[in-house]
Amino acid sequence: MVSEQDFAALKLELSVKAKNGLDFIAAASLLWAVIACVWTLPSSPAQRSLITFCLSGAMLPSAWLFSKVLRTTWTLPQNPLQPLGLWLNFAQLFYFPFLIFIYSKHPSYFIMTYGIITGAHFFPYAWFYNAKPFAIMAGVIAVGCLLLGLRVSADHLYWIPAFVVGALLLLGGLLLLSYRQNQRAYAQLLLQPA
Repeated sequence: MVSEQDFAALKLELSVKAKNGLDFIAAASLLWAVIACVWTLPSSPAQRSLITFCLSGAMLPSAWLFSKVLRTTWTLPQNPLQPLGLWLNFAQLFYFPFLIFIYSKHPSYFIMTYGIITGAHFFPYAWFYNAKPFAIMAGVIAVGCLLLGLRVSADHLYWIPAFVVGALLLLGGLLLLSYRQNQRAYAQLLLQPA
């Protein structure tokens, strides 16, 4: 059985070596900026929704490229918690049937729904990376997308992805601060005698 102290050390290792998932946040920021541009196009909400959905396929390759730039680690075979990160990422795929329903019945609400799903899926990462900004911004993004979706007209739906970009950039900054704090704690942990 793993002690509470060893468990905390495993989480710190994930936070530090994966840099709190900053590669994914950077990729998501870029992707949502492109999506914001898509939602300024003079096409129908259904067409913009389809393009948005297709663009989501660029997320993993973009995160992989950012991982090379930011020097993050994707796999830690010796850390038994590491596979959970992938499972948490794939968990959002189970929201896609709802997204497909919205696309087929109410395409003008697609971008709001996609933004809510994006924000909400961050919540468990607060525990996974020991980084509270994930929990805070999960709520901010989900509620912010809902409020914008209820208030903006169909001609101004680009405000939703623009809001998500701003929130992701703020999240990235907060995660960087959290990473540095966890990095110091991890360094101290490594200096302790075994």
